[in-house]
Amino acid sequence: MRRASQFILIFLFLLSIFSCNNVTKNVTTLPKITFSEDPSNAICSKQNLTQYSDLISIHTLPNPFLNQEGNLLIKKSDWLCRKQEIGYQAQEFSLGIKPPKPQSVRSELKGNQLRVIIEHQGKTTEFTAEISWPKTGQEPYPAIIGIGGSWINNEELLNQGIAIIKFPNNEIAEQLNSSSRGKGKFFDLYGQDHSAGALIAWAWGVSRLIDGIELSAKDQINPQRLGVTGCSRNGKGALVAGAFDQRIRLTIPQESGSGGSTTWRVSEMQLARGQNVQTLRQIVQENVWFRDSFKEFSESANKLPFDQHLILGMVAPRALLLTENTSMEWLGNESTYVSALAAKTIWQALNVTNSFGFSQQGGHNHCQLPAAQAVEVNAFVQKFLLDKNEVSTQIFRTDGNFNTDVNRWINWQTPKLK
Repeated sequence: MRRASQFILIFLFLLSIFSCNNVTKNVTTLPKITFSEDPSNAICSKQNLTQYSDLISIHTLPNPFLNQEGNLLIKKSDWLCRKQEIGYQAQEFSLGIKPPKPQSVRSELKGNQLRVIIEHQGKTTEFTAEISWPKTGQEPYPAIIGIGGSWINNEELLNQGIAIIKFPNNEIAEQLNSSSRGKGKFFDLYGQDHSAGALIAWAWGVSRLIDGIELSAKDQINPQRLGVTGCSRNGKGALVAGAFDQRIRLTIPQESGSGGSTTWRVSEMQLARGQNVQTLRQIVQENVWFRDSFKEFSESANKLPFDQHLILGMVAPRALLLTENTSMEWLGNESTYVSALAAKTIWQALNVTNSFGFSQQGGHNHCQLPAAQAVEVNAFVQKFLLDKNEVSTQIFRTDGNFNTDVNRWINWQTPKLK
């Protein structure tokens, strides 16, 4: 009897080893892609990234509420994992990989200069951000980080007690033209052959700037009250920075165009109608904002498993205000409008519609904020950086006369996530 019991125990032990080995063989190793600067620490299922050759064409805008496993989102907490999924896809296919926080980040504040020193695997680089201090208010001040500078009525911001920080994005990753790939302080640290395009490299730099604020400037600048902005190409950078760092409370891309607030698919439609719109096939030739392999999609934007409305959605439930220029056809004016409609459904599903705003007004120069939009920017700044909760931010308007079949692009029902 004892021998039989011993035999059974040995059999179960061997069976457990065999079973564990089988499980190990079936586990897919996570790709070395991070969803950086996410304090939620959401625990999500593994991300299986489809190869380009296996991607299928999607002729509508991809459904924000349908994950890659084909399941509809039910709870608000599901959105944390869905936007991680979008972040994985965007890094893999369009942006390049944003490295996690390096081994060492140090900073020092002297006057209006915040110096950030970064060390990683025996290499060191640094940059200095210039700060314009407010004319009123109290320390620690809320602050707007301007990618290459800010064009959203800086004098008014300063008068309300908002600091403005100029982030030197061209030092971090150059964007002169298509020959700029692999040039800048980011690539000095991670190598010229790193997958990152300029946009994700800037986002990494903004995250290091926020690290620097938290380390040595938190008595002067409130790291819980940070916004980010930028116009045109730098507006694309502002969006990516806001999407990939959850510490940023307010994101204001200004006239960001293709690779920013537009959708690749709708821009292709505008081009097919004979309009002068920047599309994916053109932008990958113009500059190095995206990873080099993104050019695979030059003639097949429909194969992208995401579109820019989902990059906008990565900001949710935090605050996002899009300021656009209807007169700039090259920036995809109709495409931006459809993108905003699609993105808004995410804030609706999360029941935070006052955190999303869209303002599209023509008749002014590029990156010149008209008076009406300055009022709207001011409302978002007051609500989300100055905590004036009574201020209304229910803003969604365009002066464009678009004959758009919205249902052709947005074919999903917006859920009420629990």
